[in-house]
Amino acid sequence: MIGYTVPEIRRLLVYLILRHARPDEHVWSWSHWRRRRQHQARTCHYRTRGHVP
Repeated sequence: MIGYTVPEIRRLLVYLILRHARPDEHVWSWSHWRRRRQHQARTCHYRTRGHVP
């Protein structure tokens, strides 16, 4: 998976500290899904351009 980015860390802190209407599990699962999806997109991007990982 891709590492944490500054905007994502900021978003996680806001949602975890301010305790919006979303439970903690939702915030963490969203973060995991986002990083996994970014990794998939990066892999696909390079694969279509002929780069081998």
